[in-house]
Amino acid sequence: MATDTSGTPAPSPAGADAPVLSVRDLGVDFFVDGQWFPAARGVTYDVRPGEVLAIVGESGSGKTQSSMALFGLLPANGRARGSARLGDRELIGMAPGRLRRIRGREMAMIFQEPMTALNPVYTIGFQIVETLRAHFDMGPAQAKERALELLRLVEIPEPERRFDSYPHQLSGGQRQRAMIAQSLACDPALLVADEPTTALDVTVQAEILQLMRNLRDRLRSGVVIITHDMGVVADMADTIMVMKDGEVVEKGTAADVFARPQHPYTRRLLDAVPHLGRHRAAGGRSGGTGATTAVPVAERHVDAGADAVVLEAVDMVVEYPGRGRTPAFRAVDEVSLSIRAGEVVGLVGESGSGKTTIGRAVVGLLPVTGGSLRIAGVDMVGASTADLKPLRSKVGIVFQDPGSSLNPRLPVGESIAEPLLLHRGLKGAEMSRQVERLLDQVQLPRAMRNRYPHELSGGQRQRVGIARALSLEPALLVADEPTSALDVSVQAAVLDLFQDLQREHGFACLFISHDLAVVEILSDRIAVMHHGKLVEVGETAQVVDAPVDPYTRRLLAAVPVPDPEEQRRRREARQALLAQGPLSDETVRGDGRHHEDAVELEAGHPPIPGL
Repeated sequence: MATDTSGTPAPSPAGADAPVLSVRDLGVDFFVDGQWFPAARGVTYDVRPGEVLAIVGESGSGKTQSSMALFGLLPANGRARGSARLGDRELIGMAPGRLRRIRGREMAMIFQEPMTALNPVYTIGFQIVETLRAHFDMGPAQAKERALELLRLVEIPEPERRFDSYPHQLSGGQRQRAMIAQSLACDPALLVADEPTTALDVTVQAEILQLMRNLRDRLRSGVVIITHDMGVVADMADTIMVMKDGEVVEKGTAADVFARPQHPYTRRLLDAVPHLGRHRAAGGRSGGTGATTAVPVAERHVDAGADAVVLEAVDMVVEYPGRGRTPAFRAVDEVSLSIRAGEVVGLVGESGSGKTTIGRAVVGLLPVTGGSLRIAGVDMVGASTADLKPLRSKVGIVFQDPGSSLNPRLPVGESIAEPLLLHRGLKGAEMSRQVERLLDQVQLPRAMRNRYPHELSGGQRQRVGIARALSLEPALLVADEPTSALDVSVQAAVLDLFQDLQREHGFACLFISHDLAVVEILSDRIAVMHHGKLVEVGETAQVVDAPVDPYTRRLLAAVPVPDPEEQRRRREARQALLAQGPLSDETVRGDGRHHEDAVELEAGHPPIPGL
């Protein structure tokens, strides 16, 4: 049974390894406006060799700051108290010079965002070599050979070439692998991973988790994973510690916490997690968000002409022009797709598959170079800026990062009002009424209209982005990864809101995401992209339960689910799929075939548990 947090951890069995890390009554405070505010209080836990401890909780729960305190990386106005012992050495209060000698060599950290953690002006090879030479007495040639060995260990393709690449020249998954290689350069006894897979595609995430699992087994390092992704926790964790408002509210084995959560907050957190394939089994309820499943088009409120096709692409091609000796790159290759009024179509695929390119082409931010694309009756091929101006009021877009898509110099009320001013000429009292109506619809207090984006939480900023996108009541809404960086409970609230608004307004929606559990909740149909081609389109239940294309099967197999036992079976099934070898050009035909036209599933493919 999961234990509560009163007292110290239970003693380990006789003969068990001594803890790599032993934390007792750790607290973190920040000095703001003349007084100390606690960010974490009374944090107590042990990490043993080869053990994975997952610290979970929402933003602001104190999970990251309590781990930063171990490394002496708190900001200038922060302080740590209590005890944290790495082996027999006390980390809290250790002299900075001595702590620098331990960091990187005996304990290492994988940061959440590799682009900000890696130095953009140095190659990744130089940064790994720098770490090695800072802690060991070795020459440049020896350090380079060790760096290449590490890049091979984390399975970066073409490690000799990537050694001389800068961070911006690598994909998100490759940058994360490079950071892991740097963190593991000195074979640390303790590895802390802060949201190591946030915003990564499910297939890349599965590869990173498998890599960390293999490295843990090889090095017998203690691992602390800080995350809000309960699927990752189910896949990796031996022990779970749940934090809320700076305090540990529950602690126990992964099996106990998932099967028998004791604290009400833990139960709410688990209930908020989307679970692939679960919402239909629950009698029409979504798997975890508490939101209803996607309502069929025929049952939604839509205006007259509900059967009208809002988006129609036929053999659409989008190319990025070549430069110098670099040829043009075809990002979208002869894609055919349609969306009717009131329908939600989920567009899924890995980074580089072309799904975001399609979204940008739909809203007129990229030109269509071949085939045809019509949006709300407007031909997008060869359209000029003047031709596209009427379309701006018919198409809205919700961006992945609301913080960067909102003007930081404008109060959020003015950001929502801007489309109303530009397209409808509203001013004064009428504009104010419309802004307040939109704030009411996205369930934000009207007083927030005078706040700036930085004064809002991530979920609140995303609600503002949705209000702005819906201000002109568009016929089509493009939602590009709108919940990827949100905590699970905030994500659940935003998804519930999104469904309510979709039912109320009846807009067509192209929902772009790599989170198939979220797409399953919202979508009537799912379209799967791979290397610029549309490889499968079908009703949501068909695609999730009986995928036809081999790539779709691999994509679904990579989705972690918040159930340790089911996730173990899914991981084994995925390994069996991967053992069949890479997908060939013949396998990935990219014909956009529909389920009703597809033949029976090929024999010999192992079933994916839970699907």
